[in-house]
Amino acid sequence: MEEGSEVRGKYVADISSIREAEEGSQMRGKYVADISSIREAQERIKSFIHKTPVLSSETLNAVAGRRLFFKCEFFQKGGAFKFRGACNAVLSLDNDQAAKGVVTHSSGNHAAALSLAAKLRGIPAYIVIPKSAPKCKVENVMRYGGQVIWSEATMQSRESVASKVLQETGAVLVHPYNDGRIISGQGTISLELLEQAPEIDTLIVPISGGGLISGVALAAKSINPAIRVFAAEPSGANDAAQSKEAGRIITLPETNTIADGLRAFLGDLTWPIVRDLVDDVITVEDKEIIEAMKLCYEILKVAVEPSGAIGLAAVLSDNFKKIPVWKNCNNIGIVLSGGNVDLGKLWDSFKQ
Repeated sequence: MEEGSEVRGKYVADISSIREAEEGSQMRGKYVADISSIREAQERIKSFIHKTPVLSSETLNAVAGRRLFFKCEFFQKGGAFKFRGACNAVLSLDNDQAAKGVVTHSSGNHAAALSLAAKLRGIPAYIVIPKSAPKCKVENVMRYGGQVIWSEATMQSRESVASKVLQETGAVLVHPYNDGRIISGQGTISLELLEQAPEIDTLIVPISGGGLISGVALAAKSINPAIRVFAAEPSGANDAAQSKEAGRIITLPETNTIADGLRAFLGDLTWPIVRDLVDDVITVEDKEIIEAMKLCYEILKVAVEPSGAIGLAAVLSDNFKKIPVWKNCNNIGIVLSGGNVDLGKLWDSFKQ
């Protein structure tokens, strides 16, 4: 390398670091997590997690009319991105806290992730799971040593049972998404992805309770303030889209979607981040999610659960293509968030 090039590279790196520090300082204190807590999480968990690969496909690029970069979080330990946040939360506990164990309520991926993180630290994990949870996700919890406590499917039942377990055990509650430690752990995805594919100008991320997209947006916009961050959401569980439009948290009386991991509502800690840093919400129908799952399987040769495939569904949707201002989203990072799919239901959905 020529000396001038070397100096220019160092100058650009220095400017980038200064810009990141400035963006981080603006966000610090405003939200429950920031670029500093996300980088601390990365150091804390790096020896326990997988640095997941990024896949691409010329075929899917041609279909989308853009370059797509798929962050493969289904290859993460536990089969989903959730292990990042759960691991950060468990490793953040002091010894006295950890000794009593951890409690959560979850329909699956967070439950399995917390069980695995607790197992690695050698502490108990009490997992409240709705009876409607997919069998494969419940089996993951049991495989990782989590103690399953059943609840009804409603959030009220889940929270009530978890509260009772907390009182009985003295364990520490680790919320699936409304927790700064969780948000910071999930934000490490952006640190990896933007290093692996720095040309990315847009990110599309599944949204439910908002823990994943909050961490991703905080980190990405600290690194590159011009980057766009879009949420992908099922039409049958479109509370985030309604919340963005209304300027306040909207909850739904019921949800109806094949994406079982995207049925939660925004929390008071995730909502301010989603409100301020998520540029828009793209809603898609279940049939579009199923088609995206097919494409993942047939072209990328990977099995992705409905909640994980929704980012691809979003970028291929008419809702995304028909907005003129989004035409200059040319290099899109898509978080394929998990692969814990019930194969019986997968085959059934493919027959629709």
